Amino acid sequence: MAPPILKLDDIFLSFGGAPLLAGAGLQIEPGDKICLVGRNGSGKSTLLKIAAGLVEAQSGEVFRHPSSTVRYLEQAPDFAGFNTVQAYAEAGLGPGDDPYRVTYLLSHLGLSGDEDPRMLSGGESRRAALARVMAPEPDILLLDEPTNHLDLPTIEWLEGELQKTRSALVLISHDRRFLEKVSTATVWLDRGTSRRLDRGFAHFEAWRDQVLEAEELEQHKLGKSIEREEHWLRYGVTARRKRNMRRLGELQTMRSNYRGHKGPQGTVQATVSDAQESGKLVIEADKITKSFGERAIVTPFSIRVHRGDCIGLVGPNGAGKTTLLKMLTGQLSPDSGIVKLGTNLEIATLDQKREDLDPEDTLANYLTDGRGENLLVNGEQRHVTGYMKEFLFQPEQARTPIRNLSGGERARLMLARILSRPTNLLILDEPTNDLDIETLDLLQEIFAGFPGTVILVSHDRDFLDRTVTSTIAPAVPDAPDGRWIEYAGGYSDMLVQRKGALEERRKAEKATEKPKTQPATASGSSKVKLSFKQKFALENLPKEMAKAEAEIAKREQVMADPNLFTRDPAAFNRLAGEMEKLRASLTDMEEEWLELEMLREELEG
Repeated sequence: MAPPILKLDDIFLSFGGAPLLAGAGLQIEPGDKICLVGRNGSGKSTLLKIAAGLVEAQSGEVFRHPSSTVRYLEQAPDFAGFNTVQAYAEAGLGPGDDPYRVTYLLSHLGLSGDEDPRMLSGGESRRAALARVMAPEPDILLLDEPTNHLDLPTIEWLEGELQKTRSALVLISHDRRFLEKVSTATVWLDRGTSRRLDRGFAHFEAWRDQVLEAEELEQHKLGKSIEREEHWLRYGVTARRKRNMRRLGELQTMRSNYRGHKGPQGTVQATVSDAQESGKLVIEADKITKSFGERAIVTPFSIRVHRGDCIGLVGPNGAGKTTLLKMLTGQLSPDSGIVKLGTNLEIATLDQKREDLDPEDTLANYLTDGRGENLLVNGEQRHVTGYMKEFLFQPEQARTPIRNLSGGERARLMLARILSRPTNLLILDEPTNDLDIETLDLLQEIFAGFPGTVILVSHDRDFLDRTVTSTIAPAVPDAPDGRWIEYAGGYSDMLVQRKGALEERRKAEKATEKPKTQPATASGSSKVKLSFKQKFALENLPKEMAKAEAEIAKREQVMADPNLFTRDPAAFNRLAGEMEKLRASLTDMEEEWLELEMLREELEG
């Protein structure tokens, strides 16, 4: 086993009340890909900041290898002194780092590098910060919610980058699928302490449940031991006084341990407040369109949404998901076509920007709309502090300003307010941002038992697979052109159907070519064979592929010079463009050769 390059041991930190961290630890070895998991407010981000050297623990040991480099993904990047995003990202490079990495990363994260940092949205700021910390390929990369504000294609690209990186990783994320694909070890932060599982996140939940069951069993045994000792002290035969005093001391210790045991944090308990049942047809859209200038956002699209449906909208950032959502709910008029809303609709909306939150408002005032100490939930008067407990807020937080809440707590607070209002149509734009896994499980259960209708925009593939009954996605995922298609089932179902449609299209194209390229034999039999053109391509494509590979290798050798970009950026960019075209051509040739080879095998029986 390699020695650790970073180690936190017996870390203690308190902000005045109960300790946030009490004996927590974290050990990072070269090549580790660790996911750090735990409830909102369990101290995950704080522990990551201690590892990065941004927060100092009150006690405990912190070791960082003197030669190791550490990069931490900032939640709120500081752009002071930088005129462009490119300059900000390049400032994170070390003396020997390749500046092309910044250009490459910014491009895949949807930024050109010429943007003014002062004009960036929150999501764009996060992506710029991600490029800055990943570009140097540090020894240790600490990423707190790296997928927030990223669209699905970018999340899947990021998965690939992190899987092949040489950096040791520690990840905090609510995205189950992302953690399952990237992590190889799991550290669970729970009630101030940490436990490590040397397996990826896919194995975490079963392991966690085993740990909690064993803990519950131990507490039960301790309780029984206390009962036996108390009975012995009261009714047992009097032995030597010294022995009695020893057993009395042991009993006091057991009582103290039993009383002092802090069980796992509770789960959110909530249901949606019942509203009058909506009509069976909730939304009907007939050939609706929307364009901004010359750009088509929605070309003729039709859908019928029925009571009880749970519909997910997916697609790259900028594809028009929010625009389509607003048209379906009547907030935005289409350029053409008709949208009809059903009867008796009670709509509740969760906006991804959390604009409904006033940072100076208190939790209690926000939940009650300033109407005192009570609110009406399902026709029943509830005291606000009692209702807050169901969403894991403490009574003393009732007068806390919203500005003091974490991102996850803000999301939970908005959910608490939405679920207290009578509704039969939930509109949720990125509801999973900042929520912990347990609260996501709650949302899943709410949707499963909700008699109304749900429409949600999300980039969380696992959450979509667990909840939605159909998925609306762009017809062309990589280059949206305004065409949208509704697929039955969740995100994975959509991928299977999309792949099936592509294969059907290819078969249809082959079928139309067969009369021309595969004539019958001279004897008049129905057996067909490859055309001369197909035979020629099958024989010569391997030679052409070898040539393309040689050309790519030559350019890679030239671009391997670390000083090329600095010395001659125009030549570097020209070579990069040529390589991209060569690789695309090579991919096309490989696919054509494979199809022809499969056709040859099929014809030869």
